Amino acid sequence: MRRSWGSSEDGCSILHVDMDAFFASVELARRPQLRGLPVIVGGAARGVVLAATYEARAFGVHSAMPMAAAMRLCPQAVVVPPDHSAYHEVSVGVMEVLSDVTALVEQVSVDEAFLDVAGARRRLGPPTQIAEAIRRVVRERYGITCSVGIASTKFVAKIASGNAKPDGVLLVPKAATVEFLRALPVGALWGVGERTEVALGRWGITTVAELADSDVTTVQRAVGKVAGAHLHDLAWGRDPRPVSPGREEKSIGAEETFVTDEHDLGVVQAKALELADRCARRLRQRSLVARTVTVKVRTADFKTLTRSRTLATPTDVGREIYLASRALLAGVDLGGLPVRLVGVRVEMLSPVSAAVRQPTFAEVDDQVDGTDGAHREAERAMDQVRDKFGARAIRSAAAIPAPSSARPTTTFQVADLS
Repeated sequence: MRRSWGSSEDGCSILHVDMDAFFASVELARRPQLRGLPVIVGGAARGVVLAATYEARAFGVHSAMPMAAAMRLCPQAVVVPPDHSAYHEVSVGVMEVLSDVTALVEQVSVDEAFLDVAGARRRLGPPTQIAEAIRRVVRERYGITCSVGIASTKFVAKIASGNAKPDGVLLVPKAATVEFLRALPVGALWGVGERTEVALGRWGITTVAELADSDVTTVQRAVGKVAGAHLHDLAWGRDPRPVSPGREEKSIGAEETFVTDEHDLGVVQAKALELADRCARRLRQRSLVARTVTVKVRTADFKTLTRSRTLATPTDVGREIYLASRALLAGVDLGGLPVRLVGVRVEMLSPVSAAVRQPTFAEVDDQVDGTDGAHREAERAMDQVRDKFGARAIRSAAAIPAPSSARPTTTFQVADLS
């Protein structure tokens, strides 16, 4: 099924991004010495398998399997206890990567999401280029891989991502949708669980092709009126459901892990400036302002420290977010240890149209000088440049890190996507 179905991307704006063996991949990124070995993430012998590497899956190990059964199948496996805080942290980071592509992100689980990239094509290129950029950034930032399905509908994109695994991209052109589906077993369709599959099987329906070719009333007799009509539509590639973010954003943040633990506070502050700028840009993209700024610092001993400050007035200006972040960083007691990770997050979000906003002292001075909020206007001008030429087309000189000081940042520039 990982064959080519064609190259036309017209009408294919839906991406399904799915992390590969997510929990296990996070553990391998933290323990690179385990790469190539069968690794199982799970609890005690009475627990169940939460995730398994593809090397362990080759022995028949799969998620939700009892640990005792998994160890009988693969006694040489390395068992790693789960660290849900680490998985949550990476999940949040990956979703932020996706949000940098488009505001239309529908997260459906800790390790997968749908994107509608129709509005991002002019800026970032066709969906296949966007998919490759997402995979590259996720790999560079978090050391894990993801697979991406591209199609004209959500459910076909999801099936495509499953067939692209591991670490691949599969495009199903709109014109090839029905042909792609007809080659599948009926259990591949959304909503067809074990019981539904058995019910359809009693009527001789075991493949999507057989389902599509059956009269809709026959399918309804097998599984019910509503479910039958829905499954018959899916078999013909009909699925009008849009990508729906479906939740109000409560915070926006970004963070970076340094390649080597950083002793120089100036480098940490420069990275905080870059992160503040990214947060502010995403606020402006969503027409939001933030009232609270939080910084997160992780030292070399893996101790995580957070500090927050509530601003006098809500803002979407990177400079204001950075000044608050810099003051918070100055108040963090690092205990003489170098910094492993730094993050900036803004919270207490509200629509810019509804925010009651008093001008800052700096803006009052700007107005006296006749520049009328020069920092805000300058950052909006930078947004326009980045939208046209890419995220790295223009940057603050102070935010450029020293060579090899940090991992690559999340950027999607046209030059990188070719």
